[in-house]
Amino acid sequence: MTRADIIGIQTIVRKETHRIFRIWIQTILPSVMTQLLYFIIFGGLIGSQIGNVGGTSYIVFLVPGLVMMSAITNAFSNVASSFFGAKFQRSIEEILVSPMKPWAILTGYLSGGVVRGMVVGFAVFLVSAFFTPVHIDHPFLFFYFLLITCVIFSALGFFNGMFAKKFDDVGLIPTFVLTPLTYLGGVFYSITLLPPFWRMVSYANPIVYMIDGFRYGFSSVSSTPVLTSAIILTLVAVGAIMIDLHLVKKGYGLKS
Repeated sequence: MTRADIIGIQTIVRKETHRIFRIWIQTILPSVMTQLLYFIIFGGLIGSQIGNVGGTSYIVFLVPGLVMMSAITNAFSNVASSFFGAKFQRSIEEILVSPMKPWAILTGYLSGGVVRGMVVGFAVFLVSAFFTPVHIDHPFLFFYFLLITCVIFSALGFFNGMFAKKFDDVGLIPTFVLTPLTYLGGVFYSITLLPPFWRMVSYANPIVYMIDGFRYGFSSVSSTPVLTSAIILTLVAVGAIMIDLHLVKKGYGLKS
């Protein structure tokens, strides 16, 4: 790692982090307010009529899913919009001609997405304390699954940002891919309650493993083996990063 790489990564991370907190009303507050409404409606009103799910109260079951949903959305959108913005403003050309290596460019942007995803995730988690006592059963797993999820969706956001041709392209994947997969990933229900066929279909959704692993770290409740979830997500993260790195090296979506 050269000094140019270190300075370049620090510069990108500082720029991304400063933007996140400078316009926190747009980057942090909306997700927190949305999840607050979910807590009130599903956790407080509907949850009281549902009873226990997997041996825990419904609102305790709900917390990990809402935290992960906000982290996924923010990690993805931060990198996708930021990187596409750099392309649109043509400032990415200055980075490409700098001494920074492709992996350093990727690290800088992914770090920004991870920061936003983690910050919003923890903010939503703190909001949940107003509705249910907060206790983390397995802190390491709690942190790991949140982190690896932010890494994966930051990498996917980078991929989206590379190939987006217009601002509308940045919003297509969150609307038509991320939202359906998240809602069908066990945020509001346990997949063990599904019929056998739909349960098998759910296992093809990677977000199931993210939410289940995180839920286990929070309340020791999981419908999938935690070790299996950790291995699958680690492999997905490595694969997504390697694909992004290859595309940056080749200049796909970057060079006109």
